[in-house]
Amino acid sequence: MKIIETGIPGLLVVEPKVFSDERGYFFEAHSAPKLKALGIEPGVLQINQSFSKAGVLRGLHFQAPPSDQTKLVRCVIGRLYDVAVDIRRGSPTFGKWFGIELSAENRLMLSVPSGFAHGFYSLTDCELMYLVGKSGYAKDAEGGVRFDDPAVNIKWPLVAKLGAPLVNERDRTFPLLTSDNSPFVYEAASL
Repeated sequence: MKIIETGIPGLLVVEPKVFSDERGYFFEAHSAPKLKALGIEPGVLQINQSFSKAGVLRGLHFQAPPSDQTKLVRCVIGRLYDVAVDIRRGSPTFGKWFGIELSAENRLMLSVPSGFAHGFYSLTDCELMYLVGKSGYAKDAEGGVRFDDPAVNIKWPLVAKLGAPLVNERDRTFPLLTSDNSPFVYEAASL
């Protein structure tokens, strides 16, 4: 496994070492000892998998402390544009985002630490698998940041032929990151 820095401390891209021959390929999608050696907390409490039709935009989601989560995200079928935003108030990278195309073909993974909101746009029909650590799902800790927050200014690579992105009501109505009424904001010192 190899780490690719994103420019935002703690947010990392993981590139697995792939062994290929005429039969196909093999790679380790998760290795706790190797991830730990690379600086990624490898604990897995839950494995989530979702399917999205092409043109769906999900997020930006997170869980607030003490139920905050870490995620190791991988696209297992199709292609998607994956995004994480630093939502830790007081962090030197507060409000900064990083996006990367994840696909079944490139096999890249995004390691999303606590204190980041996460979302994605499906470039094709796709299945996403993510290993969740630190805390399991807690409904009362759910939070989100609007995917189109002008202060964050994510450059989503929307596909014109798919039309306007399909976004559910909850994701469309999340508060802005800098809004005073946002109930879920991390303090950098608490992480």
